Amino acid sequence: MSLTYAILSVLVNAPSSGYDLAKRFNPSVEGSVGFFWNATFQQIYRELNRLEEKQWLQAESVQQDNRPDKRIYTVTAMGKQQLCQWITEPEDMAAIKDDLLVKLYVGYLVPSETMLAKLETHRQKHQQRLAIYQEIKSQNCQNPQALSKTLKFQYMTLLRGIHYETGWLAWCDEIVLLLT
Repeated sequence: MSLTYAILSVLVNAPSSGYDLAKRFNPSVEGSVGFFWNATFQQIYRELNRLEEKQWLQAESVQQDNRPDKRIYTVTAMGKQQLCQWITEPEDMAAIKDDLLVKLYVGYLVPSETMLAKLETHRQKHQQRLAIYQEIKSQNCQNPQALSKTLKFQYMTLLRGIHYETGWLAWCDEIVLLLT
């Protein structure tokens, strides 16, 4: 997936400034795309300019007191059409790029304690992320069938995150047993 469609996906529901959009790509912000797609401020602003040139976005300048003007970006009809076209296109299975897996592949070169310590560090991070997802679910998704259509689709991505973290932790438990 390209950053183009990640940006359009966020802005189609909520027009925002480049700064506010960039915050949505931070995984510490609840409900953000940052849990499954990340980008730097520089990448986002460069892409916003490109999308505006292609007329997939339009920007409105808003004056602010004691600050520079900010630009609020909105997806145009052409941008929404492109996003809908992209949704219908087939996607490749996501490639796994994981430093930990490469290290595990050759982990026999170091003492088992080294790998166990790494796994424990990662376990804690995955447990924290799972706790965040579960908190979002308990606060916002008590009755998934009652959610609006938009929120149901966002809930589906949340469920994927929960299943991913749960699966990762189960895998970790299994391989820790192999190392002990």
